[in-house]
Amino acid sequence: MTASFEIQNLKCGGCAHTIATKLSDLAFIDNIMVDNDKNIVTFSHKNESSLEKVKTLLLKLGYPVVGEKNAVSTKAKSFVSCAIGRLNS
Repeated sequence: MTASFEIQNLKCGGCAHTIATKLSDLAFIDNIMVDNDKNIVTFSHKNESSLEKVKTLLLKLGYPVVGEKNAVSTKAKSFVSCAIGRLNS
């Protein structure tokens, strides 16, 4: 199955690299694509319960799904995730 989430705080290729790398660590997720222009992450998953795990991981990284709370602390996490992504790409 394929799913797409529109996410907040996606700024650049560093952000996209972090998101793709961290999501690829999840055994039940593959075929990850991050569209910086549209703020969308698309991926294949094995079951519906995996969707909540992806949302939780995205929030932990600082990229909540549109409609979820985007606190200052979450925005700060996205800057850290972005910097790490830039260093590792």
